[in-house]
Amino acid sequence: MIRRRATVHDVARAAGVSLATVDRVLNGRPGVRPATAEKVEEAIARLGFSRDLNASLMARSRDLHVVFFIPDGTNEFMGALAEAVEKRFASALADRMHLELRRTKALDAAALAEALNGLDAKTCDCALIVASEEPEIIAAVDAAHRRGIAVMTLVSDLPGSARRNFIGIDNVAAGRTAASLMGRFLPQGGKVAVVAGSLHLRDHAERLEGFRAALTEEFPAIELVGPVEGHDDRTETGSLVGKLLAEHSDMAGVYNLGAGNAGLVSALQASGRAKSLRVIAHELTEPTRAGLVSGAIDVVLDQNPDGEIREAIAAARSLALGTARPVATDPIEIGIFLRDNLR
Repeated sequence: MIRRRATVHDVARAAGVSLATVDRVLNGRPGVRPATAEKVEEAIARLGFSRDLNASLMARSRDLHVVFFIPDGTNEFMGALAEAVEKRFASALADRMHLELRRTKALDAAALAEALNGLDAKTCDCALIVASEEPEIIAAVDAAHRRGIAVMTLVSDLPGSARRNFIGIDNVAAGRTAASLMGRFLPQGGKVAVVAGSLHLRDHAERLEGFRAALTEEFPAIELVGPVEGHDDRTETGSLVGKLLAEHSDMAGVYNLGAGNAGLVSALQASGRAKSLRVIAHELTEPTRAGLVSGAIDVVLDQNPDGEIREAIAAARSLALGTARPVATDPIEIGIFLRDNLR
């Protein structure tokens, strides 16, 4: 027997609440007591209710509005994320979704918090942010959630906030992967310099956590130098790497868990030790691709910005139109690139 699809009326009847209450829970809007919201969620799960997102979109009086906040500056990966958003402007409009891209000053918590606080739930359904873990940003995310705006984190997570979902790789696993590779590159051990963008970014802190833990467990002969913070800036990163190499003539490797890779490659080449050091970096961009080709970089761990934005848009659509339950997204896989398998 074919079972009839559950409706919002069925959910309201099963939970013993009004349709308006079900609507508030489905759309994550405030004004519902936790105990009541839990009853609605239980009814949704029991009935197997799923919202028809296409019908919900057609029923709206305006298009879905999604705002991406992507840092500006010299970080090539952030530029690739921004390009991936722009590339989808036209196709999203055809699906009644309006995507807006705002470039914010990199690592400026106050500016991002102010921008989030300026969003109006009447004109914005969802915001996606790349953010450092700062109190003012967490407060702004929580405030946006209370106003009815779904906020998701991209690349770097804010688990202590009211963010609805995270789109990105497992950064602890990425750090452990880098350690596993570095340990095999340097079986006799040696000094390895660690360069971060900012340890206020959870993705950088988690990569460092995974890197340290895996080295301690499997490759204790490797000695870490740093971490130093280059703030994802190519000039600052290059200067730091050059200084480290000058101070440690016995340096055996470098792990750059952030950006600024153009500076990294320049410093390696200027030192005359570009091919004698084992080097691991993140994100397949023009500088890291050039580094792989030249031999200055051995391995690049990549998180596919185009796929990341695709997942983010799908999750934003589902959050804004679907249930208040956590959104399931496909995991962002960690790509491993050497000179031999460059696309």
